[in-house]
Amino acid sequence: MIKKEILLLFGEKVRKLRNEKNLSQEQLSFKAELHRTYIGMIERAEKNITLVNIEKIAKALDVEIKDLFC
Repeated sequence: MIKKEILLLFGEKVRKLRNEKNLSQEQLSFKAELHRTYIGMIERAEKNITLVNIEKIAKALDVEIKDLFC
């Protein structure tokens, strides 16, 4: 259950930052060089994201990696 909780919190943070920047999932996926469905799966806590992809999303959102966890 703890594993799923961190995925939920991370996904919610990605969605919040994406919405604040007025980006669609498709726009974020393009900027992050990830598939659109992958972004949706992250936001719904269906994927256990890798550190490499966390870095890509942080760069695409123009935030520091730590900002995805606060």
